[in-house]
Amino acid sequence: MSTPAVPAPLAQLPNALTLGRLAIIPVFVALMIQAGDAPSWPAGILFGIAGVTDQIDGFLARLWHVESRFGKIADPLADRMMIDAAVILLVVYGRLPWAGLVVIAARDVLLLTGWRVLAPRGIDIEVNLLGKAATWVLYAAIGFRIVTHDATSWPLWLFWIGLAGAVAAAMLYVRDAWKVMER
Repeated sequence: MSTPAVPAPLAQLPNALTLGRLAIIPVFVALMIQAGDAPSWPAGILFGIAGVTDQIDGFLARLWHVESRFGKIADPLADRMMIDAAVILLVVYGRLPWAGLVVIAARDVLLLTGWRVLAPRGIDIEVNLLGKAATWVLYAAIGFRIVTHDATSWPLWLFWIGLAGAVAAAMLYVRDAWKVMER
């Protein structure tokens, strides 16, 4: 790891943003439950804040050379937990199809299993551009679905595009992990 490019207190900002994302998940869930099957601007705004901080924390950590083991684990965990919570609740309230939840869950199980196999061996697979883009699209699609009425279909199309990108990115991670394991 390089020498941090910022003072020590500021170097903690990326991890603080990640912790903040983890902390707002229960608030987000409460807002979603309160809204039920109706659109929710408060939940949508909180979800949008989570999506934005997801991009900011990683960007700052790399820019300032303050990447940490905690951040490499907690950042994707916070993303998965926020997205999974939103998708589960949207499915429960009939605002997303259950097949989307099945794909999200399968992808998360695959990534978790891969991490459990690779991490003890000291193997770290870098996040690829497709994975980042798919996460952005999923955040946008889910956020738009949270704030729009059921008759609005374009967030669903955006969701499926993001989900397809996430599945393709997961397949690239599997390929990269396989190559590393063969060495």
